[in-house]
Amino acid sequence: MVKTVMFDLDGTLAHFEFEEFFRAYIDKIVENLSDVVEPKAFMPALMASVEAMVSCEDPEMTNRDVFVADFFPRIGRSESELMPLFDAFYLDDDGFPGIKQTLGVTPHPSARAMLEGLIEREYEVVIATNPIFPLEAIEERMRWAGVHGLPYALVTSYETSHFCKPNIKYYEEIMSILGKSPKECLMVGNDTWEDLIAGDLGITTYLVEDFVLDRDTVRRDPDYRGSFDELVEFLLEENFL
Repeated sequence: MVKTVMFDLDGTLAHFEFEEFFRAYIDKIVENLSDVVEPKAFMPALMASVEAMVSCEDPEMTNRDVFVADFFPRIGRSESELMPLFDAFYLDDDGFPGIKQTLGVTPHPSARAMLEGLIEREYEVVIATNPIFPLEAIEERMRWAGVHGLPYALVTSYETSHFCKPNIKYYEEIMSILGKSPKECLMVGNDTWEDLIAGDLGITTYLVEDFVLDRDTVRRDPDYRGSFDELVEFLLEENFL
């Protein structure tokens, strides 16, 4: 019986195209740090350091540890010099929060009520977003989606996670933290690779098709699929699995 429901965030609970969001993010962070980091050097260094997080297999290093060790040497600047600027970017209204206006994000009217209903029925709910961002950036996107401030069992972020999607160790770490087996978990997401790979562990999967990301590397067919509205109906069933 399912006891834990994991939700991807971007393109699943937060209704926007991930690629549009990531382009807006890159433009905004390059703009905000252009006075201290040459834009032509910044972008390739950032992308290389994201790839370093995704590919890392060291369980002793958080994703943040990996990012710090990889990024700052690439641009020849110290963590103590630049990290406060990163922190300010994620908090300032003209920084990361301003991306919401660029994208025109509005919450899905049923998203929060769906999550509240699951929590009231004593399901553990996890925000299982790819932990390549700091917690503040994840919580900001949760605000955009109208799903912030709920008593989640876990929100994965780069400060505490040691693996990224599509590494199945990312899902193993979540289950280890919560003390759950694959048969007790459902993964809900819109990415045919990063989210459906959870099925390799025996986790039940639901593909949300509104903003589906099909990378032509489908790991396996989802156990269930449908629109976000159909997902809401599915999860409203008293014992959906």
